[in-house]
Formats: sequence, C-alpha cells, structure tokens
Amino acid sequence: MNPTTLLAAAALLAAPLSTGAARAQAVSLHARTAGDLAEMCSANPRDATGPARLNYCDGFAQGAVDVLFQHISTKPFCIPPGTKREVTLHEFATWVRAVPSRESDAATTGLFHFLAERYPCK
Repeated sequence: MNPTTLLAAAALLAAPLSTGAARAQAVSLHARTAGDLAEMCSANPRDATGPARLNYCDGFAQGAVDVLFQHISTKPFCIPPGTKREVTLHEFATWVRAVPSRESDAATTGLFHFLAERYPCK
C-alpha cells in the first residue's frame, strides 16, 4: 500500500473516533469510600455519565478482588460460578446504604466486608 493510500485509510478510520470523542462527556471518577463506590455501582445507565460510572464500578471491583486474591492464601469470600457481577454490585450499593456508617469505610474495605458477608466460604 502506498503512503498516500495508507494516510487516507488512517484518516477515514480516525474520523469516527474523533467525532465520537467530541460528543462524549468528560467525567472524573474516584471511589475513595464505600459510599463513593456504591454511588458508582448504582448509577443510571441512561444518565450521561451512567455507563462510565457503572464501568468504573465493574473495573474497580474486579481489580480489587484480583489484587486481594494474589496476596492472600485463604480466601475471605467465595463467589459462586455464574454469579452476575452487576447484580452483586447493585446488592453492594444497597448494603452500603442500609447502614450509613458503612458509607465512610474505605472503598475496598466496604466491598470486601460485603463480599465476605454475602458469599462466605463454606
């Protein structure tokens, strides 16, 4: 492929990406507390930033669990196969809101306490 054709193809591929990025709403997401994370996990997917908040919640939870399991020998919770992550994270948000003092726990502390309570190892 000659350089002109390659440049034209790159421009055609980049055009939809740049147009979509221009329409996307910038959002800064941070989950320092369990309350912050619960807010992300219960975002409305139809809101402008809802999908980003839900994706952040998903990624945060998966990353936290993966790191925990890499550094311990005995699992504090056992999530059954087939468990739907979005359902579990919605339950987490409800659990946090049920006891207001949980909202100020560190995000990972709250998440791990919930998971240990919800999915104890037998």
